[in-house]
Parts: sequence; structure tokens; C-alpha cells
Amino acid sequence: MASYTPVTPAEIAADPTLADWRVLVYALHGDFVAPGFSAGATLVQAIAEAADAADHHPDVDLRWPGRVHVALTTHAVGGLSDADVALARTISQLATEAGATPEPGAVQAVEICIDTMDAERIRPFWEAILGYRQRKDELVDPRGTGPTMWFQQMDEPRTDRDRLHLDVIVPHDEADARVEAALAAGGRLVSDAFARSWWILADADGNEACVCTWQDRSG
Repeated sequence: MASYTPVTPAEIAADPTLADWRVLVYALHGDFVAPGFSAGATLVQAIAEAADAADHHPDVDLRWPGRVHVALTTHAVGGLSDADVALARTISQLATEAGATPEPGAVQAVEICIDTMDAERIRPFWEAILGYRQRKDELVDPRGTGPTMWFQQMDEPRTDRDRLHLDVIVPHDEADARVEAALAAGGRLVSDAFARSWWILADADGNEACVCTWQDRSG
């Protein structure tokens, strides 16, 4: 069995050799724009070959006009490891050779959170209607295309605010701009008590979303 050394998000953020990459909570993400769709497909093939050689396999997505998104994580450590770092550096080199432009500020992930008094009671409904599978306390899309859903335990029922919100997970160095953009677009700040982990915002009708980063998290 392979041996992995855990790596923290702060260590990755401070590493100049990983400038193409950003941590979104528990995974390392990179966006690379190749000069055309076929060039993107060629880059994906090169990434696949490098992943096979390293015996460490990322999630890879190719979209028009040639945008290649890569997400790295090490399930054995429940987060990031030296294997992710090594493969990220290799992928950056492959992207450079393919003429692909890194766009680290473009990466993001979206999750759905439901506030509940009893997650065990409602989780089966959402698992069935979405066709998802349970992974620890979350529901995930087995196809890897839909947003993760998780359940926030409440001590008492909420009557004054919505019980469902979106978590928009962004690079730590893009969070302030995203919050400012949301406020400028008519939103309001509900709470920044947990910034820089997350900011709670709402639209004009009171529907909530959180802008989230990896920073200031204990786990």
C-alpha cells in the first residue's frame, strides 16, 4: 500500500511551484485553457498517462473551447498529500508544453446545504430523488457531475430564515472580490462572524448563499 504525507492548504498556498493551483477546502483544483478542443483532449490524454504512471488518479473534465479542469485529492488521508502536489506539478508542466493557459482564479465548487433537526430522517429522500450515494455525512453524485449535498444539524427549528442554502467554494484569494460582487449586485451581508472560512450573504428575497474558503478551518 502506498504511503502518503499529508499537506496543508497553507503549505500549498505558500509554494510558488503550485501557482497554477488553488485549494477548495479539501481538494486541489486547476483550470487550464488549451488552444482548442482537440488540444484540450490531447492534454487530458497526457494527464491520464501521467496519472497511470504515478498510480494516483485525479478527476478530469474537458469543456469547449478547450478548458481542462483537474481536481486532486488523496482519499487515504481524507484530504491533500504529497502525491497530489507531485502530480499537480507534473500536470502544470504538461499544460505548459500543450500551450494551455492556467486560470487558477476561475476554479470553484458549489455544494447544497440543508439545515435539519434530523438528518437521518430526511437523507434517504434526497438520496433517492437525486440518485446520489452516501459518503460519510454527505450525499455525492456517483457520476461526479452534480453538487455535493450535506446536512447541517440544528439545535432548534429555523423559522426566520430559509433552511436550504448554497455553499460557493472559491479560491482564498478570490473570496473578497466574490463577496464584494455579490453585495454590488443587490445582495446583503447576513454574517461575517466566521470569515475567512465563510461569509453568509442573501439576495433581496432573503435566499442565502455562503462564500467559503479553506482558511481558518480546524478540520
